[in-house]
Amino acid sequence: MAPAQTVWESPAHRRTVYGVLAVVALSILFDGYDLVVYGAVLPTLMNDPSQIGVLGAAQAGALGSYALVGVMIGALSAGAIGDRIGRRRIMLGAVAWFSVGMAATALARDITTFGILRLLTGIGIGAIVATAGAVIAEFAPAGRRNLFNAVVYSGIPAGGVVASVLAMILRDHIGWRGLFLIGALPLVAVLPYAWFALPESPRWLASRGRAERARTVCDAYGLPRAMAVVEAPGAVDPTAPGSDDDNAPTRARSRTGFAALLSPDYRFGTLLLGFMSFAGLLLTYGLNTWLPTIMETYGIDATSSLGFLLVLNGGAIIGGLAASWLADRHGPRVIVACSFVLATLALVAITISPPFALMVLLVAAAGMGTIGTQVLLYGFVSNYYETGARAAGVAWCAGFGRLGGILGPVIGGLLVAGGLQAETSFLVFGGIALVGAGLTLAVPRSPVTNEPAAVAEPEAPLVFEPETDPVDSVATPVSRSESTLG
Repeated sequence: MAPAQTVWESPAHRRTVYGVLAVVALSILFDGYDLVVYGAVLPTLMNDPSQIGVLGAAQAGALGSYALVGVMIGALSAGAIGDRIGRRRIMLGAVAWFSVGMAATALARDITTFGILRLLTGIGIGAIVATAGAVIAEFAPAGRRNLFNAVVYSGIPAGGVVASVLAMILRDHIGWRGLFLIGALPLVAVLPYAWFALPESPRWLASRGRAERARTVCDAYGLPRAMAVVEAPGAVDPTAPGSDDDNAPTRARSRTGFAALLSPDYRFGTLLLGFMSFAGLLLTYGLNTWLPTIMETYGIDATSSLGFLLVLNGGAIIGGLAASWLADRHGPRVIVACSFVLATLALVAITISPPFALMVLLVAAAGMGTIGTQVLLYGFVSNYYETGARAAGVAWCAGFGRLGGILGPVIGGLLVAGGLQAETSFLVFGGIALVGAGLTLAVPRSPVTNEPAAVAEPEAPLVFEPETDPVDSVATPVSRSESTLG
């Protein structure tokens, strides 16, 4: 980690970065809330046809996947257009989009309307998940990128904890519609704060040739002027461990966005990272959707079954943060693989019907190895790619991985509908986690630094400043709020 005196250039720099961190983390938290709230209200929807209609197990699994289809669309779309219209516009628009979607879903009166609104809501959530990693990577100071990524994406299980607690306390009082309305709070609680606290990324502005605007934003928010320059394509820090000017690959750096992901240096790693995310999100969504229902087949009452969602996501928060600390020291590949194996062992152990206290510990361990692993994976991906491919890389994993998220509730629904024993569900999910571990170990070294962990950050990269945009050719004083418009 960088020395303390070099992390922050000024108090304003620290305030701005922590403000950005808060905006992104709060936005991601509601992704986790949306993920878990459906599983929390699913028993009510299935047991009471007067809510949205008669809902069977297989149909409930498919319905749970509709939001994930939207998330996939939103993530891939954000990756495609985020480098054109900017990080700020994507984040603000997505927060407003999914908030309105959650409110509208609370008013649904039939299964078809519910499903369509869930899909539309997912588009906004996907855009946030795909953009968050790029935002943090571009604002976080050197040496803290992995930690900040872990904090942000821990918002997913944290949102799950919030959804679980509120469902346990309020479900019988405000019903499932009230719980969905809570999901619309970002429109009034997060969006106004984000409007002032989230500037456009100076790095993105500089990459679009708007160097003068980038410098203006840096000055208005106390950010280092170094953020207003663009890394030269192919620049490699000669002081970085493992760097070798004679053989450091530069082919990937000749391209940006999705084109870079398909370049020879990234192609195989991109494929494996996508399938790792596929496995991680299949486990995340499958368990969060069906865990309460599966636990009820063990004879556990409804309230305690919801409590296991709290345990699952609580374990994920602790596991994700602890794993990120280990990943900074030992590299993310081995830590991610070990986390997947932990999930396999915990899920298999649950099938022996252990005592209740041990069951709680095993579910927490499963949360560490499934949802917690996905938290770590986003940080792995953010640091695997260079700046020009980072947003597309995170979008690819968030988007393609959502195919696994779509499949997870469906698999759970088919297992429940088929009348199979609960043990079978845990064994299936445990096997998928083991496959995830194998995929992780097969990921090649990142071409950015030739380091296995690909987490080294150059302190003084070679840079160039592009020609200024005509509209920015004359520097003019601007207010703090004006500078955010980018």
